[in-house]
Amino acid sequence: MSLVRLNIKGISYSQTQNGAYALILNEVDGDRKLPIVIGAFEAQSIAIALEKEIRPPRPLTHDLFKNFADRFDIVVKQVIIHKLVDGVFYSSLICERDKIEEIIDARTSDAIALALRFDAPIFTYKNILDKAGIYLKVNPKKEEEEDDAQDSVLMDELIANELEPNAPRESFKGKTLQELHALLDEAVANEDYEKAAHIRDEISKRE
Repeated sequence: MSLVRLNIKGISYSQTQNGAYALILNEVDGDRKLPIVIGAFEAQSIAIALEKEIRPPRPLTHDLFKNFADRFDIVVKQVIIHKLVDGVFYSSLICERDKIEEIIDARTSDAIALALRFDAPIFTYKNILDKAGIYLKVNPKKEEEEDDAQDSVLMDELIANELEPNAPRESFKGKTLQELHALLDEAVANEDYEKAAHIRDEISKRE
């Protein structure tokens, strides 16, 4: 079976499952999106890895795994989403140590959080994308704007609205940039990474 490379399109809050988020993976050489429901902790961990300017005062679980792996010369080479059963995605970490390759089962959300930290590519099989991939109607102008900001922590509003048109989000539009930066520092210090991601998204739009 042929592999299809994916990249991360963004993250959106999911109202369909309490405290869950929708992670959207995008087909690199195509237009299909692969939506995966993940938990709040994993969403925050992925958002932190995407947003380089947010630095946790203490390592998150996935950061700890990366530090541990670095210490013992273990490298995650790639992630493969290899199975879809009853709406649940199954993934594998392809790891290497001393030129010996090992395959480790992982939850897809954990696998992607680690892939980001190791700069490892993410793949799935074509038959999984054929089964679960979706096409989203997009405004070409909006699509270009989003492509210019691939490091954004959250999904652009167009795609977020396609998935969750009423997703709750605290508004920071009335805040100045100085106030936003102060709020960002406070959120990171308090380890409220979800709030920090929203604030950083608002700052990115203005800068």
